[in-house]
Amino acid sequence: MRRFKRILEFLNRMKEIDIWGDKNEGLTDDDIEYINSIPRQNPYGMIGLIISGIAFAFPQYGFSIITLIFCTVTFFTFDKEKEDNPWTFYISIVLSLIALYMFINGETHDLII
Repeated sequence: MRRFKRILEFLNRMKEIDIWGDKNEGLTDDDIEYINSIPRQNPYGMIGLIISGIAFAFPQYGFSIITLIFCTVTFFTFDKEKEDNPWTFYISIVLSLIALYMFINGETHDLII
């Protein structure tokens, strides 16, 4: 349990990193305070949604399991006060489960070409 909390703390710190270094460039303190008060999207939810969509489109056992674990672990990084929408996590988990079900049953998508 202690390791899980450490992982969540690390993931929450990673959400605040400014990669390009120009996030608040040219903004006043009032602007920065206003921007920080607006609810935003959890980046791990968006990443999970994209990779679970890929896992759904191309169902494979390993990728579906990895996606399911990623979406479940990062779901606990969601902060109700700072972030807007938990549905990306819900949809990601469901898509991963459907992809896993499709792989186990040997089903594929029927494309009309």
